[in-house]
Amino acid sequence: MPAQTPTTELDARYSSALNPRPGASEVTATEWAEARRRLEAAEIFWVSTVRPGGRLHVTPCIAAWHDGALYFSTGRGEQKAKNLAHDAHCALTTGTNSLTGGFDLVVEGTAEAVADRALLEEVITAFETKYGPHITSPEGTFHGIGDEFRSGDAVVFAVAPDTAYGFGRDNGVYSHTRWTF
Repeated sequence: MPAQTPTTELDARYSSALNPRPGASEVTATEWAEARRRLEAAEIFWVSTVRPGGRLHVTPCIAAWHDGALYFSTGRGEQKAKNLAHDAHCALTTGTNSLTGGFDLVVEGTAEAVADRALLEEVITAFETKYGPHITSPEGTFHGIGDEFRSGDAVVFAVAPDTAYGFGRDNGVYSHTRWTF
């Protein structure tokens, strides 16, 4: 997936730009390069999918950024895989659990199963680079994705962003950035 440069905008309605604190620097939109750096560094994500009946399903997962998309894996029999087979739209969320500091990211897109073996090898390398070799078996395949991937029991999904959101909090200064791809 080729990397895209999104349109970036600050949403002043949800930023300190409307009511800046005395002494606070001017609130600006976060550049996509900074958001992408944070996506690359984040260890835990929450993937949100929709069940066939319309109820939400949210679960933690690990993910790696590679060539313009976030990648995660799951078993074909797991709820998120069933949900994505029905409706491929999803969101991956990461960030911090602090009211006064941190930066949260939401990436919305359409999950596509990775079928290309060469791309899968690139994604495995991206996961190993990020999480270390414990994420893969000695054969160089994901734990739970080696034989399962070949037999069709597991799948790796790519989510290229359609829209992404960044929510910054720095000592009472808030920012809300939207990136549209």
